[in-house]
Amino acid sequence: MAERFGGRFSPGAPAPGGGPRGGPVRRAPVRRARVGARSNLLFVVPLIFAARAFFQPPAAMATDLAATAILLLAAWLTREGLRAHEAYDARPVARRPAIPRKIFAAVLTGAGLAVAGWAGEVLAPAIFAVLGAALHLAAFGPDPLRDKHAGGGAGEAELFQTDRVARVVAEGEGHLAAMAAAIRATGDRVLVARVERFAATARAMFRIVEADPRDLTAARRYLGVYLQGARDATAKYAELALRGGDPKARADYVALIEDLETNFAARTEALMRNDRTDLDVEIGVLRDRLAREGVRTE
Repeated sequence: MAERFGGRFSPGAPAPGGGPRGGPVRRAPVRRARVGARSNLLFVVPLIFAARAFFQPPAAMATDLAATAILLLAAWLTREGLRAHEAYDARPVARRPAIPRKIFAAVLTGAGLAVAGWAGEVLAPAIFAVLGAALHLAAFGPDPLRDKHAGGGAGEAELFQTDRVARVVAEGEGHLAAMAAAIRATGDRVLVARVERFAATARAMFRIVEADPRDLTAARRYLGVYLQGARDATAKYAELALRGGDPKARADYVALIEDLETNFAARTEALMRNDRTDLDVEIGVLRDRLAREGVRTE
């Protein structure tokens, strides 16, 4: 299937600067991902023991394969722990991970090396275990062991609000993921990029609400009802596009996404200023726009 080329000067391309029409929204700084070469290398090292196992007597082969399995499990826990730690650091308010994956991974790394070094004596495997766990913790660090709060406090009310925000943001991320999947199915790269821009604008609101959970009341309809409406509208357009496409439907869908992005950006800026005076007007505009697209918001 031919794909349309999209560039800076192509029709439908974003304006210079890439910002929405509603004004610039300050994005969160880009952080370098912890999940990289070091954690991927942990999946390679156990393969050495797996390859060696098939040239050993049965007992030694079983030992090497057991060490391989333990070290692969440790590598997987390390990668998941790094992802959880990265999500924890990205949010000003967050609960500590329920499972200390990196600490468990350090213990398993030590255990895997001890099994691999087992030769009928105790001292050498014990040394391998201690060194392996210590080096793992030195390389990747421990998991966050305390909840993080915007004001440094730890009251029950704040923990309750943090959990509410986490649930709403997770729901919003689900809607954005569904939108991205639906629009990718159309093969329209210009619309894929357009939806990605809208998702970035919506995530800017997520970060504002996470920084101050008190803003959840003002933003909840945006993060729930209107993102759900955008998801439903995207699914409807994708279904039409896969059946042959309709230029008018595409134009209407682009206009809808632009309106949503403009209003999301304006609401995010208002939240940053703690200005709620125009909230009812913005909600009315969005509700009417989605209603014209046949999406229920009640």
